[in-house]
Amino acid sequence: MAPRSEPTARQLRLTVELRRLRDAAGLTAREAATLLGVTPPVISQIESGIAGLSEKRVRRLAANYSCADTELIDALVAMATDRTKGWWEEYRELLPTPFLNLAELEYHAAFLREAQFLFIPGPLQTEHYARAVFSDRVPELPSEEIELRVRHRMRRAATLAHAPYEAVIHEAALRIMVSDRATSRTQLAHLVESSEAEHVTVRVIPFRLEGFTSAASAMAYAGGAVPKLDTVVRDGPHGAAFIDSEAQLGAFRTLFHKVEAASLAPERSRDFIHKLAKEL
Repeated sequence: MAPRSEPTARQLRLTVELRRLRDAAGLTAREAATLLGVTPPVISQIESGIAGLSEKRVRRLAANYSCADTELIDALVAMATDRTKGWWEEYRELLPTPFLNLAELEYHAAFLREAQFLFIPGPLQTEHYARAVFSDRVPELPSEEIELRVRHRMRRAATLAHAPYEAVIHEAALRIMVSDRATSRTQLAHLVESSEAEHVTVRVIPFRLEGFTSAASAMAYAGGAVPKLDTVVRDGPHGAAFIDSEAQLGAFRTLFHKVEAASLAPERSRDFIHKLAKEL
């Protein structure tokens, strides 16, 4: 396979998992190369995402690493052999790479969960709301890039059509007006409409909740084909940060369940949003 110049986050995640399997087996890259019958630079290229992988090679690596987790191996094979050219590729070299990686992650996710406290979750934003968010950047973005980001965000919403999606939103995010009242009303109405889809769940955490200390737990959680391949996405000062270590994934699962437990039931949340919209 031809070497890659810029592996995607999904391709790099595959290499991370293969390296973890090698480390768990107690093998050096040189020892792994000997078992596979290749030179050490080949292992280096595989684990850096530069070299593509066939199903046969993934299964040989897993066998040499004494991995008996068949579900994980099958999932890694699927990642290695996937040749999907998703809609996000239209934006390559037009938008920062994290935008493409996030869209790719959501596209392949088995389920999606999100907790937000200051903004409406991206996949649930209206066009006018998203434009207001991107227009408030410092330093300001060129108008052409703002429109690209808005179109990209609207395309991400299509991901909700294939994966179960649950969003937990704090009342603060519902009340903050990123633009004008009309934009906020439309956004809240869109939230109510979206929440009526069978595979979409929207929950609200009201201000009146006592003892809530998890506001720093804003996250997007994407379920993998197996739990070991789950990913947490958190916004950082230089773009989205992808978290995939087993210990941190466990901590974020616990945090999300705490946030979820603090929220209103979906029906009460829908009524809450509808009432708030009428107050604007």
